[in-house]
Amino acid sequence: MDALTERTPRVVSAVKLLRSAGRRKAGEFLVEGANSIEAALDGGHVRELFYTADTSDRAAALIERAAVSSVRVSLVDDRAARALGDTVTPPGLVAVCRLIDVPIGAALAGDPRLVALPVEIAEPGNAGTLIRVADAVGADAVVLAGDTVDPHNGKCVRSSAGSLFHLPIARERDVHAALDAAKAAGMQLLATAADGEVDLDRADDVLARPTAWLFGNEAHGLPADVLARADHRVRIPIHGRAESLNLAAAAAICLYSSARVHRAGA
Repeated sequence: MDALTERTPRVVSAVKLLRSAGRRKAGEFLVEGANSIEAALDGGHVRELFYTADTSDRAAALIERAAVSSVRVSLVDDRAARALGDTVTPPGLVAVCRLIDVPIGAALAGDPRLVALPVEIAEPGNAGTLIRVADAVGADAVVLAGDTVDPHNGKCVRSSAGSLFHLPIARERDVHAALDAAKAAGMQLLATAADGEVDLDRADDVLARPTAWLFGNEAHGLPADVLARADHRVRIPIHGRAESLNLAAAAAICLYSSARVHRAGA
């Protein structure tokens, strides 16, 4: 089998998916690495798989699984692999997948108990980590509200470590429409705030209710009008000398706290 080159039309088309405009136009995005591609295969999202000769031995089972699942499987040369890669050292295994985000109504269907609702999250690594945390604690969905990072961004996909394919991900540009949808789904809105009136260590009664957690932008936090919509503002007590927590750490603590209370009351 001759390897495809960086000039092969299918490779050229796939490289365009590294840019947001290309992803929107094609309705597809790129996923790198065996673990994430396996999760994408589990969900039936993969359309095409590119691999290099030196990857074929390490990922033979995954390549075979893709082939028998009617996924187009293509050997590429090293230059093509570098063009398709979004990292300094490309893994030599890249899948073209269908976009995974769903309408907010679909994400919040079925009486959700726990949802992460970051507002105007800007850093793709934080977005991917938050999605991974939400998956780990058993959250029902993640809703990215406002002018937000694209969850199909390569860094976000890598940071999610496959979790992007495990739970519904929605994007809603209108922040207040996202809040309205969460309330309509029967959830309270909890906002993280350094001066919150509720202490997370003493909030089990509050956490027992179906909850959408609001997390603010990395640099600016939550806007005042969004904070005003929250049913409670919750502070995470810091017992050491750290001044604050970053978005991903705060989200992990809050989502885990809610999940712990929900499991205890199940």
